[in-house]
Amino acid sequence: MHPSSIAIDSKLPRVGTTIFTVMSKLAADCGAINLSQGFPDFQADPALFDATWRAMRDGRNQYPPMAGVPELRSAIADKVAALYGADYDADSEITVTAGATQAIFTAIAAFVRSGDEVIVFEPVYDSYVPAIETVGGQPVYAALAFPDYRPDWEQVRALLSPRTRMIIINTPHNPTGSLLEADDLMELAALTRDTDIVVLADEVYEHIVFDAAHHQSVASHPELAARSIVVSSFGKTYHITGWKIGYVLAASALMAEFRKVHQFNVFTVNTPCQVGVAEYMRDASRHLGLAAFYEHKREFFREQLRASRFELLTCRGTYFQLASYRAISDRPDREFAHWLTRAAGVAVIPVSVFYRDGRDDRVVRFCFAKQEATLAAAGERLRAL
Repeated sequence: MHPSSIAIDSKLPRVGTTIFTVMSKLAADCGAINLSQGFPDFQADPALFDATWRAMRDGRNQYPPMAGVPELRSAIADKVAALYGADYDADSEITVTAGATQAIFTAIAAFVRSGDEVIVFEPVYDSYVPAIETVGGQPVYAALAFPDYRPDWEQVRALLSPRTRMIIINTPHNPTGSLLEADDLMELAALTRDTDIVVLADEVYEHIVFDAAHHQSVASHPELAARSIVVSSFGKTYHITGWKIGYVLAASALMAEFRKVHQFNVFTVNTPCQVGVAEYMRDASRHLGLAAFYEHKREFFREQLRASRFELLTCRGTYFQLASYRAISDRPDREFAHWLTRAAGVAVIPVSVFYRDGRDDRVVRFCFAKQEATLAAAGERLRAL
């Protein structure tokens, strides 16, 4: 094909290939153990596959309703009511999405206009800011301070302006593994009271919290729920990240606006997988047991690194473990991540990529959503450094 002579004024001039793609490709090229990108290396429950296959055989293979199949929306409503005491109407307040990333982009596109400001917390998951900038919004950065990654609500208050349209929160937090507490939600409610600010709550790791902590969902806080889009993900919960199925909760007026965009950028999500998930999730133990399942993996991985020179940071949720490597190297974290992949055969994510200015605390992120054999093999290599 001939080179194009079309002048392109990119909406995202600073955006290239995501670090997750870069590090996963480097891991594959080097034959390294991939603890970078956040996906399991083990299979989901065969019962989920059986339920989906039954839906296919039963003819559930055509377009479902735009908002999602009724049985899945009903199952979501029941789960949210049981966990958070929140009453969401399955018809008008729940929408099934093509994963959480689509849900987040759609929410931003539905509510953020050109020139609007959106407050995000750094280190910030990499899809938020490009979505804001694509629709002409302006990201405004609040800090989660190293090493505990707690929000400073007085700083957030100082960042508010008449142009603030949205605040994006993420709990449990990727990449840091920190959690928002009940008093954080109270602070957020007070900050947004009597405003038109929409809260976008990314809660995809809602079932992966440790040490007897409880996930503080925005859905459980009536005042915040009334102004919030809450996002979750079956991919994280049922070990099926490649299925790309998530959902959003929102009050009906907000959901009506969300669906106006959703129907044109996705329309709907594949039918048999929705039906399969709806059947599978009726057994609540399958999501209620997730915290213990991943807490065991966290402890196993932390034990692998106990005799290493990595300094482990606190991990209260998600399936990510942050670690300082200052005792091993003074390389910048991106350089260290590439070196570690090539020299030690373990791929990680450098945390500086989650900061707009590349702030580098010499910390990397490991994914422990892996088989114990994988984690043990990685541990052996990391202890040798």
